[in-house]
Amino acid sequence: MAKTELAVAELIWNMIARKTGNVGKVDFFPQKPAFPFGEGFPGREEAEQPLERAIPETQGISSARIAAFLKDLALHESIDIHQIMLVRNGKVICECGFAPYPAGMWHASYSMCKSITGMAIGMLIAEGKLKLGDKVIDVFHTRKNLFNIFRLKDVTVENLLDMTSCVSFNETGIVSGNDWVRGYLESGLAGVPGRDFEYNSMNTYMLSAMITEITGESLMEYLRPRLWEPMGIRRIFWETCPKGITKGGWGLFICPEDAAKLGMLYLQNGNWKGEQLVPEEWVRTSSTLHMETPSEMSSYGYGYQMWMGGREGSFNYNGMLGQDVLAYRDLNMVVVTNAGSKELFQNCVLLGIVKKYFEGDYNPPSRLPDDLRSQIMLQHVIEEMEGRRTGLPVIEKGGWEKRKAVYIRSTLRQNRIHYLDGKTYEMEEKHVGLMPLMMQVFHNNFTDGIGKIGFTAAGNRLFIHLFEGEEEISLEIGFVKAAAANVSFHGDIYRLGVKGEFSTDEDGRMVLKIDFAFLEEACRRKVKLYFDGDTLEAHWDETPGKEVIMEGLDSLTDIGGKMGFLLNTIKESGGIDVFHILVERTVQPVCTGRLIDPNVEVEKEKGTETEMQEAQDAVQDTLQNTAQDAVQDTPQKAVHKFVGDAAQKIVQNIVGGAVQKTVQNIVEDIVQNTEDTEQNTVENTTEENTQVSSLTAAQNVLADNTHNKEGEHVSGWKSC
Repeated sequence: MAKTELAVAELIWNMIARKTGNVGKVDFFPQKPAFPFGEGFPGREEAEQPLERAIPETQGISSARIAAFLKDLALHESIDIHQIMLVRNGKVICECGFAPYPAGMWHASYSMCKSITGMAIGMLIAEGKLKLGDKVIDVFHTRKNLFNIFRLKDVTVENLLDMTSCVSFNETGIVSGNDWVRGYLESGLAGVPGRDFEYNSMNTYMLSAMITEITGESLMEYLRPRLWEPMGIRRIFWETCPKGITKGGWGLFICPEDAAKLGMLYLQNGNWKGEQLVPEEWVRTSSTLHMETPSEMSSYGYGYQMWMGGREGSFNYNGMLGQDVLAYRDLNMVVVTNAGSKELFQNCVLLGIVKKYFEGDYNPPSRLPDDLRSQIMLQHVIEEMEGRRTGLPVIEKGGWEKRKAVYIRSTLRQNRIHYLDGKTYEMEEKHVGLMPLMMQVFHNNFTDGIGKIGFTAAGNRLFIHLFEGEEEISLEIGFVKAAAANVSFHGDIYRLGVKGEFSTDEDGRMVLKIDFAFLEEACRRKVKLYFDGDTLEAHWDETPGKEVIMEGLDSLTDIGGKMGFLLNTIKESGGIDVFHILVERTVQPVCTGRLIDPNVEVEKEKGTETEMQEAQDAVQDTLQNTAQDAVQDTPQKAVHKFVGDAAQKIVQNIVGGAVQKTVQNIVEDIVQNTEDTEQNTVENTTEENTQVSSLTAAQNVLADNTHNKEGEHVSGWKSC
């Protein structure tokens, strides 16, 4: 695990130190296509094998109840609900997109797709090509060696399915290199296989890799004639790893209606229109409780690649941040959600609201009397949520009762648009990208940094131009409703909805707030632009943001080993939590820009450039001397000494002021007390070369980046 730990630590350093470009260890290659229906959003008439639509009362559900359900979801800002679909008795009784997210567009599923990978394993077992008791190492027999035969001798296919493999190579491994199968097979164990529940997305990736190993086909290819084509699921995309293996545990983009079909498939015991796609016995087995789970994850336990639900016989294909397919057997009902919430597992606000309306003692009849008034009210609620009702404001996230008109006096807005027309600002810090940090890590697609921000106007329309690396991203800013457009990030195509609002701060500065919603993802990029004379100050943020990222990083410091030691050395030491400060400044950076005079050629200030180079050279010399002195000492002391000095150097360049002084005291305490922890951090002399190598790698990373002034970062999560 030393290689994996070092790769994760190095990625964290790179992003905190504001390094741009390909900062990971994994080869990037573009693969995500644009949503397949061009510029227009799809309607259900474009879906293959569309589900029948029905008035809610004809299926025993009250329109008024559904309207209240939608309002309740919109009330909670933390949920950031994107799409909802309700299906009962095989008929769609409600579908709604929450502006700017359109109904019907595919959406990142994260771990929700694990359940689909589980279906494929059930098919493979039914074909006689795999057994639950097969050893993982035997499936990959060409990769056997003396080490993994001993380490993984007890890990079976079933252990991967019910998340009890206890293999240490987890989600963080996706940043360590291109060969994830090798990383998994060469890993150690963190528990007893078959006994200890350890949620790990790489278990699902290995199930996908098994399908490829056994059949010679990718998971997507394997499922095409067995699932996608029979069910009419064609608007779908699933990412692969650098080796061409379907990711399996994450990376799937699927439309809500197609996700609902997959929930219905299990309610119908694997049968679709008379064809048995998934073996009936496998449906029963996989949707039955196999493992109790930590209460913070779920109160109902885990089956095979799916979570158990709150009603008798119910289950959930669950993905982090609000991607769910909840199936209720006794109601013959499926609830599909897409969102951008701040929560990772089942025990969350979103599913708490679903439970409020459709679980507990709720037992609807087979049919209700017609209720035209409630049906009209529900239609109005849906239209307003989607921003389709003319003459009415879109409901703002944060409350039905607190909604406000988005109308701004056109003359005032027009004056501000005219003021910005033709202005371009050169950014002093060029490390922030339009793509949210979480997406950069999940898709291995790292920013080249925004160097300039410009504006042009066309009548009453305003366009923002972001010069990121060698690319220019031009987007219209909608003011009444979001303007949608496709954007290429190194060849991966994402659809954005861009909405802006002008305001004035307490100092009288003009402020332009822009929300860049990634319509196929859980994430949004947000920025507040403050204009003050020739200066632009950009305050960046993202949602889900700091809280989710910190939860992921906190889990990393618990894993031990060299990576845990490195992170904890920076993070944990009374007084101020340096690590949180650095991450906050990474997720929520503030960048300054200067207005470019279009009539004067812009020249770089050579004096400033020279000073920066001299400062960088001085830091380089310091780091080299530190490393040389440290290497002459014991390997244990070398690591401790360099980490202490490196932490101090990062803080000096990023934090500053009184905080810096406090941090220096913390670092001194860290260095002073390292002798007491040597035996815990360095286990044997066989690791000495690795430690010195780690020292050199960390030195290079830090030395390359000391001239920057703001930071960016994120790494692995325990849920995808």
